[in-house]
Amino acid sequence: MTKATTRNFFFGGTIVFSAAFVLLTLQTHGTIAHRTHEEKLTAQVRRGGAVWARYNCENCHTLLGEGAYFAPDLTKIVEQRGAAYLAQFLDDPSRFYSEERDGRLMPTLGLSGEEIAEVVAFLGWVGQIDTNGWPPRPILVAGVAPRGMPGVSGVAESDRPESRGKALFDGAGACATCHSIESGVTLVGPALSGLVERSVERVQDPAYKGASKSPDDYLKESILAPSAFVTPGGRYATPEGTSLMPDTYSKTLKPEQVADLVAYLKTLR
Repeated sequence: MTKATTRNFFFGGTIVFSAAFVLLTLQTHGTIAHRTHEEKLTAQVRRGGAVWARYNCENCHTLLGEGAYFAPDLTKIVEQRGAAYLAQFLDDPSRFYSEERDGRLMPTLGLSGEEIAEVVAFLGWVGQIDTNGWPPRPILVAGVAPRGMPGVSGVAESDRPESRGKALFDGAGACATCHSIESGVTLVGPALSGLVERSVERVQDPAYKGASKSPDDYLKESILAPSAFVTPGGRYATPEGTSLMPDTYSKTLKPEQVADLVAYLKTLR
């Protein structure tokens, strides 16, 4: 290769790659409004972002892969835990975690009810941003996070519905972030060991006011309509009686996924 050819190759390559970089930059900026759902960036969401900054939440938590890693990533926290739970948690974190048992405790920040609603709205908006699969391995509060390439969702394949249900429970469904399957171990929601026996008793209990007539129906109802019956104890619902479990699974899970979860829950003894 002659000097002239080398020079032409260098300058030509520089021009081509610079042009590609500029075009990709313009394309990225042209899609920001759509990818971030700018139309949902309400005044409440903006105030929530200010609350997030004012209390230096990023000193411990990450959002969209940015921030500190002392505490869990909160990009999808509203989807994983639900707005009702987050409102109760932010009001008094020690209600759900203790330093002696869990080795960690988020400080009580003294947020007002309005500030709590604003930061939950902000986190809900963040969770809907199209990040093109970034970060590639979301960090869950507890349990197992699905691993994979950005933008590619892992799908559990098995002929056994209970196996598919377990993968969903531990992974994308994020059920393991709130529920233990070990007897006597309470995370956010009640432990699920012995759930089948309790389901049989519950649908026969006169105090039960849900619509289910069978244990299978009760398990399905507990996933899709968690406020239909809340486990007694006082820590699983808001003061108004709304379950702290997210009520969005009817939108985020397919009917066959719900059936797989029910099949897995029936194996817990």
